[in-house]
Amino acid sequence: MEVTTWVVSGVLAALYLTAGTLKTTQPLEKLAGPMPWTTSLTPMQVRLLGTAELLGAVGLVLPKLLGVVDDRGGVDGILTGLAATGLALIQLGAIPLHLRRGEPAVLPMNVVLLVAAGFVAMARFGWL
Repeated sequence: MEVTTWVVSGVLAALYLTAGTLKTTQPLEKLAGPMPWTTSLTPMQVRLLGTAELLGAVGLVLPKLLGVVDDRGGVDGILTGLAATGLALIQLGAIPLHLRRGEPAVLPMNVVLLVAAGFVAMARFGWL
């Protein structure tokens, strides 16, 4: 289970590092092409979302990799679990946004990311 959790965490971290970097560094006009939903948010919201994705990506791997242990409740993956939970919450917010905008084609990716983040959170909280 540990290897699977690391693989899923690594893939999620890579995806969110890429997405977060784009949202925090690219001009919003350039983002509107590949991410048309960004036009529904304010520039500050897009930048904050990108920052949250970057922090979540780092939080998925660094605490466990560096041995930073927050073992409240006897579980040593609390920080990573919280990062994964935050990324799952981002996807829970993305789904209604895409539904409202009439973009059902992107929903499968949102669901996959939600399930993957949920898996990592449950594994790191010791629920699996």
